Amino acid sequence: MTIDYSFTRYLAAKKSVDDRALNRAVWKALIRALPPQPRVLEIGAGIGTMAERVLEWGLMDEGTYTAVDVDPANIAQAQQRLASSHLQVELEAIDVFDLVAREQGRRQWDLLIAHAVLDLFDAPTALPQLFSLLRPGGLFYFTLNFDGATILQPTIDPAFDALVETLYHRTMDERITAGKPSGDSQTGRHLFHHLPTAGAEILAAGSSDWVVFGNDGRYPQDEAYFLHFIIHTMHGALNGRTDLDQERFAAWIAQRHAQIETGELVYIAHQLDFVGRREAGE
Repeated sequence: MTIDYSFTRYLAAKKSVDDRALNRAVWKALIRALPPQPRVLEIGAGIGTMAERVLEWGLMDEGTYTAVDVDPANIAQAQQRLASSHLQVELEAIDVFDLVAREQGRRQWDLLIAHAVLDLFDAPTALPQLFSLLRPGGLFYFTLNFDGATILQPTIDPAFDALVETLYHRTMDERITAGKPSGDSQTGRHLFHHLPTAGAEILAAGSSDWVVFGNDGRYPQDEAYFLHFIIHTMHGALNGRTDLDQERFAAWIAQRHAQIETGELVYIAHQLDFVGRREAGE
């Protein structure tokens, strides 16, 4: 089986998965709290699927939407996808912490969105920097924060499946980017502590699990590709680890890909959504 793995295609393929997963009660809490004509900033915006969703789901009809991502290829895709948007959209390829350093309180937004990205940071150190981009009393919407459960069915071997999951989560906990910790396999639950510590009030929170399964041997839209990409990511994360039988792991990966081809694989990832407010006095 030969698959051309493209991150931009993966981001497009997961939009339908994200649409199902996002917690609607948390979304409604955001709608109630959002001021008219808001100034919105999204970090790690990818190819612009959240900006599309903001329009499609009616979060805002007026205002400005600034979206940044470190990858210029993602921003190029976002420019194409959002070309017909009626909102004032500003797109920029920049690292979020470079943005923080550049702005330094010069420009502050009403709403900060981090969609499926906050678990790639070290939250205790990142949150105070991110909140500096918000005006006092400004809102945040942090979604799809991974929270420690990767479920693949059907079971191949209970003990080996559990070992793969444990080691895969460990790679998140051990991840280092630019010499600094950059991940947490239980980001979701830990945000209940990290957010107040960083000077924020949680207004609403709820689960936003990815759940992908096939019907009659087929997955909806491009979700088979999404699943292949997830398995490919797991393979890349654990390939070569001496604490995992690599020959057995290669066979396990091949079997998971084969299950996708027959529409048999069920994939669940536990995640949490949050909406809240930066303290006005901070």
